[in-house]
Amino acid sequence: MPSHLHFGQDDFLRCRFAVSPLWETQEVARTLKRPDRQGYHAPWLRRIRAAAQRLDLTGLWLLMPRRGHSPDWLCPPPLGPVARFEEEIAAVRAADPEAARQDTARSLADTPGALDSPRGRAWLADPERMIRELSDALEEVWHTLLVPDWPRLRALLEADVAFHSRRLAEVGLGGLLPEIDRRCGWRAGTLTIASHGEHERRLGGQGLVLMPSVFAWPDVVSGFDPPWQPTLVYPARGIAGLWADPADLAGRQPETLVRLLGRGRAAVLGALDEPAATSALAQRLGLAPSSVSAHLTLLRDCGLLVARRDGHRVLYERTPLGTALASGGAP
Repeated sequence: MPSHLHFGQDDFLRCRFAVSPLWETQEVARTLKRPDRQGYHAPWLRRIRAAAQRLDLTGLWLLMPRRGHSPDWLCPPPLGPVARFEEEIAAVRAADPEAARQDTARSLADTPGALDSPRGRAWLADPERMIRELSDALEEVWHTLLVPDWPRLRALLEADVAFHSRRLAEVGLGGLLPEIDRRCGWRAGTLTIASHGEHERRLGGQGLVLMPSVFAWPDVVSGFDPPWQPTLVYPARGIAGLWADPADLAGRQPETLVRLLGRGRAAVLGALDEPAATSALAQRLGLAPSSVSAHLTLLRDCGLLVARRDGHRVLYERTPLGTALASGGAP
């Protein structure tokens, strides 16, 4: 059944992109529970398996039904465009206990037996304890599993935001939303999302948060209820290559391109499927930032890349000639 988000005139002025480390944290817990989400992340899951097995995720999993409602208070829309985890988890710890209890009861009802389970009954009887326990669990997942890889994850998410922000300027919101995910449709000021649940909401001047996610794949999420800002969570671009070994990335380049440019510059050119900054490329390719910077400068001077400023960062992307060379085609 589809979900429908109805835009008013003011909502178009209040749409924004955001990145949320808290969202990725709870989605990691969900991914560990659901084998159907693990395909792209298999190399990373093998690496963190031992650390993950030491975590007690049963409380979080109790609020993650396969079909149904997950509590909005536990992972609300982010406070800003790039919120810090510490800011987001502080907001979770400050949740109103009664509102959290009602939201949790709705979620527990979607998992058979959860409402009458010992933990479910204890949480509903003492929501302040529930908030502490679940906040502690999220913090443990964050520090144990995500912090070591957050620079790589953040770089991918910020690259997605940069790409789709540019597309928003080029095609407008009605053109962008169907591009973000094939399950999104746009007609006469209404966003329709093909999903498993039914959700209808008028944005009421709050606008829409567009939030790429690494670990939400393959799902699209939109069912946030008031008072939370309407939000569309969608799979980020580039997750298929996120966990690729740097040596594999370098080795995939056409041999003719390697002979022409050298292995390091060929790897940098090939890695720019979407705009990226020097630090993100260095992280992904396992090269020193100074080496990547030198390669980028030469590739730009040869007309294979262009650079543009995005806030405090400089993003590099391929020119049509660079794309033709990277793909092995003729310019």
